[in-house]
Amino acid sequence: MRALEALASVLLNRGHRVSWLHQADVSPLLHDQRIEFHALGASTHPAGQLETIVARAANPGGVGGLRRVIGDVASGTDMLCREAPAVLARHGVEVIVADQMEAAGGLLAAGLGLPFISVACALPVNRDPRVPLPVMPWGYAQDQRGEQLNEGSTRVYDWLMTPHERVIQRHAEHFGLEGRRTLADCLSPIAQISQTTAGFDFPRADLPAHFHHVGPLRGPLVAEPPLDLELNDSRPFVFASLGTLQGGRLGLFQRIARACRAEGLQLLIAHCDRLNGAQAAALVQAGACAVTGFAPQRTALARADLVVTHAGLNTAMDALEAGTPQLALPLAFDQPGVAARIAHAGTGIKLLPPLASVRAMRRALRTLLSEPQFAERTRVLGREVAAAGGAERAADIVEAALGPATPGLRAAPSVHPRSAAASAATSQAIHA
Repeated sequence: MRALEALASVLLNRGHRVSWLHQADVSPLLHDQRIEFHALGASTHPAGQLETIVARAANPGGVGGLRRVIGDVASGTDMLCREAPAVLARHGVEVIVADQMEAAGGLLAAGLGLPFISVACALPVNRDPRVPLPVMPWGYAQDQRGEQLNEGSTRVYDWLMTPHERVIQRHAEHFGLEGRRTLADCLSPIAQISQTTAGFDFPRADLPAHFHHVGPLRGPLVAEPPLDLELNDSRPFVFASLGTLQGGRLGLFQRIARACRAEGLQLLIAHCDRLNGAQAAALVQAGACAVTGFAPQRTALARADLVVTHAGLNTAMDALEAGTPQLALPLAFDQPGVAARIAHAGTGIKLLPPLASVRAMRRALRTLLSEPQFAERTRVLGREVAAAGGAERAADIVEAALGPATPGLRAAPSVHPRSAAASAATSQAIHA
């Protein structure tokens, strides 16, 4: 939401119109009131359902729960493919901007003859024999055995995603498209934008020429409040956050606190309002100096000597920008892949949470603080992040798609004219 909204805000500032298509529950989450929101899925995705979907995705709870999460993904794609065409036609949409994780964006655009841009808000789903899928915890394949591991895990993943594949194939057939089966088959042939940088991702041999690493998509940097925390400059300071969806993991936070106390480190924990007062007090007792719902993250990262993180991509990129090494404890989604890249890039250490004992974390914390190459490597990649261009460069890429010739797409149908007289000032970028 925040990444795509940052891009939308830049486009709005440049005089474009921007609409956002999704279920009704998404509307209150948008901050920029200039965005024209169009609610879809009143019958299949009624108000109040999104919280359940997100909670299920954050903690599936076994094979049955995972099937329900995959069913949620398939249902969302189906709803957008069924209901979005009429809205796109009614508003004369000229360009679609779609999250890579939503196949409907590519299906709708290709089927309706519209140019579209794919945005990798999470790790890119572009496939490469040597690069494991984002949900996999291991590193870059250095040999044939590694490639075989990637190939086998991809087959298993695709088998699990069969319900989603069926939806993609059904709507591809409806739109007269061939070769669409996975998310990777629904990416833009014009422009693909990633929040990563080349130095942070694994080496890739098969990226198209129109793939762009632009770094984090963020709004303008605003002054954050200072840390309301008295710190001893002679002792290292650690900031710990497990993100907005995983902040309720009390047991893991307790292990982090005990490890920091045993190493003599000052620790601030931000649990994103997922813990109650008694639980927060238990973390202070375990060794945290302070516990809060939310902390000014950029301020905390800039002050911290290192960060303990769930390896969410946004936190990882913010940490690079701040030059702060990371102890990565991946929990869900693409976090295993982000943690693997942190280790590969040399900007931190990864531990799988089930194996992250107090002893293991103490050893990792000590290594990160005592060996300067982690901070040095983080600063190098931080400079790459700062130079990547962010939301402004992403907006340049979107605007380039408004040119008169857009190779690789079918001619636009009559309900979506793209006349030469259509000015950039009245164009629309739609997120499906």
